[in-house]
Amino acid sequence: MQLPRIVIAGNGQLGQMLQQAGAPLQLEVQPIHPIGDQLVELNDDDVISVEIEHWPENPVGNQLKSHPNFRNDAALYQVIDRFRQKSTLDRLNVPTAPWVDLNSADASIAESLSSLGERAVVKARMGGYDGRGQWRWKQGDEILAEWDGIAIAEAMIPFSHEVSLVGARNAQGEKVFYPLTRNWHQDGILRASIPGLDNDPAMQASAEGWLGSIMDDFDYIGVMAMECFVVDGELLVNELAPRVHNSGHWSQEGASVSQFELHLRALAGLPLITPEFRGVSMMYNLLGRDWKAEWLAVQGAHVHWYGKEIRPGRKVGHLNIVRPTVSALVESLSELEPHLDEGEAVVVEWAKAQLS
Repeated sequence: MQLPRIVIAGNGQLGQMLQQAGAPLQLEVQPIHPIGDQLVELNDDDVISVEIEHWPENPVGNQLKSHPNFRNDAALYQVIDRFRQKSTLDRLNVPTAPWVDLNSADASIAESLSSLGERAVVKARMGGYDGRGQWRWKQGDEILAEWDGIAIAEAMIPFSHEVSLVGARNAQGEKVFYPLTRNWHQDGILRASIPGLDNDPAMQASAEGWLGSIMDDFDYIGVMAMECFVVDGELLVNELAPRVHNSGHWSQEGASVSQFELHLRALAGLPLITPEFRGVSMMYNLLGRDWKAEWLAVQGAHVHWYGKEIRPGRKVGHLNIVRPTVSALVESLSELEPHLDEGEAVVVEWAKAQLS
């Protein structure tokens, strides 16, 4: 079988991990920064995917997008703009938080915000990541003129916790999914993920049905993630990510096939298989800190280091911890705790509380 080269628009940690996943599949995976003036060499049979959803107009980015095998153009167009994304979810009858477009050409911004109740979250339509491009608003707060025409607003949802679903679809429409993964964010940044805690079959089936219908609507090929709020035992979809996703990193050691491998299998036309658990696992994001050799002494710990410049709050790596039982995972978390920096123990405390 002649396998294509997979070109990834983006050369950050996701492209790096896709490249690592490609080697056992005999797939050449080439991450390319999608911004530049010097055109890159592409083959006619290359398959182009992304690790980032959006980049400014430039020669290299335009070259990648215009390639005949650039995948998921329709999905990217809809998802990068939160107005279009929310409109798509409404059209497909996927439940989301009540929302409005902040555009004074249609209604006053004050009236639109007030229609959502006492509190709302304002989100820029384009851009924004890890909590950036978002503002919390409550009745009586100042309304910023800059929101007009460039933002949507969502009602503040009293959710108990957040989960995500990661799934993959191939060109034939076959789909596979991971179990729902429970996530904890701090200041808008994902700190940790634990799969398998929300094992309600009805909740899993609803999530798979919604994400499956979204991927079918886009004729999507590859891995997509869907972030959700849990409200009184029911799911409300928050956002979509048309790519491999941070909350799926646990699958590298915690599942029979990782999200990175599934993405490549779908793009290259290789068989999709349903992921199975390998024990009990969690993923812990490492933010703005140095590498520590002591982590390697923690039973079941696997360190993924990105080689990025260390800056406060920046994702510089992650730890996957996989153990055969819940009690063994809790023991490993206790082993890890003395080797964390100030302010990081809160992540271990959260994980232990979820596992108890």
